[in-house]
Amino acid sequence: QPEETDWQEQLATNNLKSVLSKEVIDAIAASQQETGTLNLDFFRDHPSPSWKTDDLVDHKMNTNLVVDDKAKAQNSSAEHVPLIYKAPKDGSDGHQVDTAAKIARRKLREIRREKRAMDLVRKDDEALVKLENAAIERSKAVDSAVLGKYSIWRKENENENSDSTVRLMRDQIIMARVYSVLAKSKNKHGLYQELQSRIKESHRAVGEATADAELHRSAPDRMRAMGQVLTKAREELYDCKVISQRLRAMLQSADEQVRSLKKQSTFLSQLAAKTIPNSIHCLSMRLTIDYYLLPVEKRKFPRSENLENPELYHYALFSDNVLAASVVVNSTIMNAKEPEKHVFHLVTDKLNFGAMNMWFLLNPPGKATIHVENVDEFKWLNSSYCPVLRQLESAAMKEFYFKADRPTTLSAGSSNLKYRNPKYLSMLNHLRFYLPEIYPKLDKILFLDDDIVVQKDLTGLWDVDLNGMVNGAVFTCGESFHRFDKYLNFSNPHIARNFDPNACGWAYGMNIFDLKQWKNKDITGIYHKWQTM
Repeated sequence: QPEETDWQEQLATNNLKSVLSKEVIDAIAASQQETGTLNLDFFRDHPSPSWKTDDLVDHKMNTNLVVDDKAKAQNSSAEHVPLIYKAPKDGSDGHQVDTAAKIARRKLREIRREKRAMDLVRKDDEALVKLENAAIERSKAVDSAVLGKYSIWRKENENENSDSTVRLMRDQIIMARVYSVLAKSKNKHGLYQELQSRIKESHRAVGEATADAELHRSAPDRMRAMGQVLTKAREELYDCKVISQRLRAMLQSADEQVRSLKKQSTFLSQLAAKTIPNSIHCLSMRLTIDYYLLPVEKRKFPRSENLENPELYHYALFSDNVLAASVVVNSTIMNAKEPEKHVFHLVTDKLNFGAMNMWFLLNPPGKATIHVENVDEFKWLNSSYCPVLRQLESAAMKEFYFKADRPTTLSAGSSNLKYRNPKYLSMLNHLRFYLPEIYPKLDKILFLDDDIVVQKDLTGLWDVDLNGMVNGAVFTCGESFHRFDKYLNFSNPHIARNFDPNACGWAYGMNIFDLKQWKNKDITGIYHKWQTM
């Protein structure tokens, strides 16, 4: 097909002209006055080794074209010296290249580099836009109505101009901090002082404001002044790499501060929750004295015949906090449809036994039945039977919770503060694993922690079909913290073989236990086995 071949060659020739520089084209045209029109046959016959381009490879011929300006220099003395020639197979360059040829090659390389760079930038921009669009679509699907969850699509951010001044001023402060560090490192003291001054003014104008309406009236002026200084700093100091490094360092520093504050918050919340105020401590002491001053016959609660009746609604509550136990009992009774059918089994320690009894003798919960026991009087609960009791009595365990050389700073090894609480030394915290032993005549029992407030009638829980399970509870897998890998050491092969690290933990604040199934499956025996291991 001659016509098709001529058309393809003409197209390739035109493309070649668009790539070569004007100087090279002029040189080729000047040297071809006698050889005729510029075409691909000419390049096939006259290749040169001194210049090579990857962009000009014909996909059918697969021939590399090279240009040699040395021929151009020799054209004045020899009319038919080839301008383009084929490279020797041994790779040697048969001619010397002058300065003009080097310049032409350099320009062509620069053109190719710029073209490739622009292609890469365009591809990166397209990929970034796709990723951003996908992220926006995912963000729109987030339920921003969930309490405590943050979403950029929540209602107050639907308007892009909403509180834009506050956000802009805070962004200005961040950038000013970055530029102030750079100015100081480059000894630009005047600019450094100016940036520091503007940072202070902007801080005062923004204050604790979270909305534009809360800003100080001087905020717009401060924002404009800061913008001028930032423009000046950008002109003098901008370096993308250095600024990104500085922003990354600020982010890491903020992350460290957040972790430290979380530890401090955990520690202080435990301190607040576990420290007994003097007034409550004195209340317990007064109640204890009053109880032991009572005659023995007046220390008994009424309706003791209900304590082993499996037809009633039985609750187990293990606590050493008198007022907390009172809140649980009274809130349950206040919401109960038939208070007379509710029976509360309270277990406390020897120190608070008298106070707990006296409180409910003075403040009986209506028609409900109350019974208070002392854990120290459970003679069957001893170290020979209970592995955890042996551990709690060991010197190593007490040292873990009370040793004097524990790190004193929050950042120095104070991890897992939640699990280092001395409350875990109390047998009351482990007593829930012995419910069938404590209440052998009962079939079902609802276990309540002493840190809850009941807000509705709970009797429907006794009608829940547990399908042969022992424990009815509420999963707490909304946060990753409550999965098994946060509780158990899966580097231990026994743990790894028997437990799923992604299994859900559950809330111990309210559990319904089927004590018949508990006995059938020997849950206490399994607990003892693992505790011993």
